[in-house]
Amino acid sequence: MTIRVPVPAGKLPQAGGRALFEFDSKSLALFNVEGELFAIDDSCPHQGASLCGGRLDGRVVQCCAHGLRFDLRSGYLLNSTALKVNNYPVEVIDGQAFIVIVSEESAP
Repeated sequence: MTIRVPVPAGKLPQAGGRALFEFDSKSLALFNVEGELFAIDDSCPHQGASLCGGRLDGRVVQCCAHGLRFDLRSGYLLNSTALKVNNYPVEVIDGQAFIVIVSEESAP
């Protein structure tokens, strides 16, 4: 099953910005990198620290707790496939942004 989570208008970040919001007991971080939107879980897979407030360098976010750096496009730790933060596609339809969450049962 695929769920399209509408991004509240006040939570849509401007270029270079970020926003944090809750959906169905998930904390999601939304980043706007040069007009491209990226959504990830706001929890570092290492020890659960928030990623939304991390340093952003292009499409790479750095965890505030231990400095791990994740590619927003793939979700993977830089230069590794050993650690990954859940990431989600973002669609914009008629000016409304949606985070697309595919349930694990229907994932390929």
